[in-house]
Amino acid sequence: MFQKGGGVPVISVRGLSKTFHTSQGPVHALDNVTFSVKSGEVLGIYGPSGAGKTTLLRCLALLETPDSGEILFKGTNVLEVSGEDLRRLRMKIGVVFQGYNLLFSRTALRNVMLPLEIQGYHKQAAAELASTALDMVGLSHRKGFMPTHLSGGEKQRVAIARALVTQPEVLILDEPTSALDKRTAESILELIQGINQSTGITVLIVTHQTELVGAICNRHIYINNGVLSELGCSPDRTLLAAPTVGESVSC
Repeated sequence: MFQKGGGVPVISVRGLSKTFHTSQGPVHALDNVTFSVKSGEVLGIYGPSGAGKTTLLRCLALLETPDSGEILFKGTNVLEVSGEDLRRLRMKIGVVFQGYNLLFSRTALRNVMLPLEIQGYHKQAAAELASTALDMVGLSHRKGFMPTHLSGGEKQRVAIARALVTQPEVLILDEPTSALDKRTAESILELIQGINQSTGITVLIVTHQTELVGAICNRHIYINNGVLSELGCSPDRTLLAAPTVGESVSC
């Protein structure tokens, strides 16, 4: 279903900047951000609320256009792509948003089918692929349930399955455990780690939870006030506890 990566950069971000103009003045959400993501790794992007994490996520997911800089996906500058080529690129990046974003009028299976239906898949083919994705996240026995009858952890699994059903090369998760209890959060982290190890998919986790970064990520970078610093390999409890913008440790 997926192709395993070889440790080369799948995403390269160069000089990314984004400013929002508000009634209180300009807000520099991203300030000359530069980093790369290796194929097959689990990268944690963490920092406090309002640090610029969500803006960075939206840029990486091709949902927000930066003011300047480049985002290279396997060597292609995605900011220069449009139309059908952009649509195909978006299919290579699966996103799990904070809050699940499930449609409550659809069953778990039909929620996962939605991206395929948008692409024009036949209903039966979409259902088969969606069933496979739900099985991957351990939720095939709940595919006929409506979101209102699913627990928080089960909703997160459905959201992950929906992001995986298009067979993306990169999976981006926004605060994947922030709304879950400790036991459920641990099971979701084990799931993400297992999917990464079995498929080789590249994973980016955006979070404010340093313990999450230390538990699952191969490498982590810290962002605050729009400024990003690559800190090094995880787990590194010292750096995670007291990150310093501008400090860098190679992995």
